[in-house]
Formats: sequence, C-alpha cells, structure tokens
Amino acid sequence: MEGRHHRAVAREFVLLLLLGLSASGFSATAVYGSGGVGFVRRNGTQFVVDAGDGGRRPLEGINGFNAYWLMYLASFPEERWKVHAAFREAAAHGLTVVRTWAFRDGGFRPLQASPGVYNEDVFQGLDYVISEANKFKIRLILSLVNNFDSFGGRRQYIEWAREAAGHCLSSDDDDDFYTDDVVKDYYKNHVKAILTRVNTINGLSYKDDPSIFAWELINEPRCVSDLSGITLQGWIEEMAAYVKSIDENHMLEVGLEGFYGESTPERKKFNLVYDMGTDFISNNLVKGIDFATLHVYPDEWMPGSTNRTQMAFLDGWLRSHIADADAVLSMPLLVAEFGKKHSPAAAASSSSSSNGRRRQRDAVADERQSVYASVYDAVYASASGGGACRGGLFWQLLLGEEAMDDMRDGYEVVFSESPFLEHLIDMQSRRLNNLSDNHPSLIGSYVLNSIDSLQI
Repeated sequence: MEGRHHRAVAREFVLLLLLGLSASGFSATAVYGSGGVGFVRRNGTQFVVDAGDGGRRPLEGINGFNAYWLMYLASFPEERWKVHAAFREAAAHGLTVVRTWAFRDGGFRPLQASPGVYNEDVFQGLDYVISEANKFKIRLILSLVNNFDSFGGRRQYIEWAREAAGHCLSSDDDDDFYTDDVVKDYYKNHVKAILTRVNTINGLSYKDDPSIFAWELINEPRCVSDLSGITLQGWIEEMAAYVKSIDENHMLEVGLEGFYGESTPERKKFNLVYDMGTDFISNNLVKGIDFATLHVYPDEWMPGSTNRTQMAFLDGWLRSHIADADAVLSMPLLVAEFGKKHSPAAAASSSSSSNGRRRQRDAVADERQSVYASVYDAVYASASGGGACRGGLFWQLLLGEEAMDDMRDGYEVVFSESPFLEHLIDMQSRRLNNLSDNHPSLIGSYVLNSIDSLQI
C-alpha cells in the first residue's frame, strides 16, 4: 500500500523533468513580459489591457490568489515586510491578480470605525498594498464589504443604523442591509471613500489607478429572506450604477459564489441543497457588471461525501458556469475562490503506525492537488479555446511565518510546505502566458494521467 506515496514522488519528478523549472528559477518578468500598466477592460468574453500606443492588447489568462489580510498587516509599518514578501513570492510564481479586502468595519483596528469615520493608519496600509502590488505587476480585485460577520460585514452596518438616533429598522434581519435607505447610504459613502481615496504613496486616487483590476460589490452576497432573488437583484442594480457613476475606468463584479436562481430553475440542480437568494444569470446581467465570478469548495459544501463525489460535483459546477458565461452572459468568468482543506487531523490521527499516518496525509495531499488540477484544466481549456473562463484565484496565500499561524484556515497555500501545489501553480502561470505564443501545453490532464499510468 505504499503506491500512493511513491506516485506522489513520481509526479513531482516527472513534472520537473517535463518542464525543467523550479520555483526558484521562475521569473514573473520572463513569463509576463515588460511594459507599462494600463486599465483592464472587458471585450466580449475576453479581458483587454489599454496599451501605451492607444490600442488594446488581450489579457490571455489570469493566475491569481486571495490574501484577505494584506491591508490589516500593512497597517502596522513593522509588518509590511510580510506584504512585500508575499507579493515577491506571488510574482516569482507568475501570479498576476490578488483579491483582497478593502473593508474592516468596526471592531479591532478597523478601516471604518463608524459610518464615514476612517482610521488613517489602516487606510495607509491599503495605500501600501496597492503601491507595492504595482511594483510586482500584480493587479488587485478590491472587495468593498463582507456578507458575513467577519471584519464587520453587513451586520455591522445594521448595528450602526440601529444605533442612529431615531432610526428603527423593519426587522432583526441582516438582509435589511439590501433595503434600508440609511444602511444603503452608509454603504455608498464607504464606496465613495474608497474610490476617491488619494494614495499617500503614489499620489493617485484609487479610481485613477490602473493597478486595480476591478471592484467587488460584496464578498459572497446572500439574501435568504427573499429566495425569489428580487431583493438582491435590486440592490445590485442600484449599487452597480452608483459605482460606475464615480468610476468608469475600472471593471466591476458582484462577488457571487455562483448559485443559480429563479431565472434558470433548470440549473438549480447544480446548487446542491443551497438556495441563497442569488441568481448567477440575472445578477451578472445587471448593467455595469463586467464579468462573472465563481467560488467552489467541494469539501466544505459536501461534508461527509467521498472525494469521487466531490470531484464529480466540481466538474459539473465548472462546466455549467463556463457554458453559461459563454452562451448566456457573453462575459468573462473568473473562478475567484477555490480550494480544498488539508487535514492536520488526518496526519495526527490514531493510526497505529507512521506509515498509516503518512498514507492518510498523502491521500489528502493528492485530493488537494486534484482540485487544483481540475480547476486549472477547466480554466486553460476554456481560455485556450477562446472561451469565457479566463482565470482562477486560489484561497489563500500565506507565508510560512509563525506570526501568521492565526490566519491559517486549512485552505492556505504556503509554498515552502506545499511543493506539488507550488509546481502546479507555476505551470498554470506558464501555460496561460504561453497562450499568446501558441505553445503546446505540457501540464494538466495529459501530465497527470501520464503520471497516474506509471507502474511504480
């Protein structure tokens, strides 16, 4: 029963042999070329970048990552080296887009301490993140509020409104965030504060900074009090128009996970048991929304199911949304969050032998790699064929620093601890970059299937 461990070792060897690359030898400049940074825009199902000659060039594919913690750590000058180091590592692996939070509402060390009142130290942390990302040619997707309670979110806005003198909300439901005029004004004021902020480092207002890839209205919106989708649809329409009234340069996306709604009831079979009051089709067809997003966590969404079942779901989830982005939405699609949790519990289980613990650890590692390979193959197959799916952003990148251990959630990728994922990420960056040169791809299903066929 040692075959799985040997096969994992073989995979690493064959991949290195085929590509002749290592993390230390990978150059973001070599892979992504040189040149100035222009605004990224949508052209049908593709992304294009403003070029210096007045024209536009295609942005063939995006390999990126999530790092929600950037602004927070950068708000402490003595911690900024970690942000610099994360961008350096990301660029060295060809990662060119990061998705991160432009919110911390209330609580400890907030960005927005109360409606319209901002902590300048934290705002300067965001200034640093944007300026530093640009040095490494990494663009940013900035999310403007959280659906969940973490870092304030919708609930904090509701609490602020309840505390306002003489204001009474209609219910105790956080979904009032989408309908209450006072709460909506608080949100709009935050949007304006972010978009019109003048960076203290580079002197650019955020709305004029091309290193920002796009704005995100809200991280993973849900409105379970109205499963018809009407409430959330109205909010998206209002807020998309508001963002575009301030900033016409940057793209905008909603922040959706991808759950289908009433506009396509036949597609709701892909939602598993989830009904969130969102609608992947109608929400993304709102005027002002430039591209669609998709999140996927098969292990979290299907607890207790087998890996085979989870992988089958992942395949169907990706296929259905890519097809709809092509045929119905006619807009680019990003897999903006994906991952699979590693399992320290498996590694430290009650198995009686070190070999048993190692087999469990290797099994979990193989399953993580399969999720990444499946997402990356789907992205590449679509992008290489001129399709709508243009990139994937894994959750989440961390440094292997003890001081960051409290940010570990099981989904983190630490390059020094995840050599095979590191190679997968490297190679996805390289083959997406090579699309413009029509280079043959050596990775993905072909390589993984070839390795699996080895008799070791």
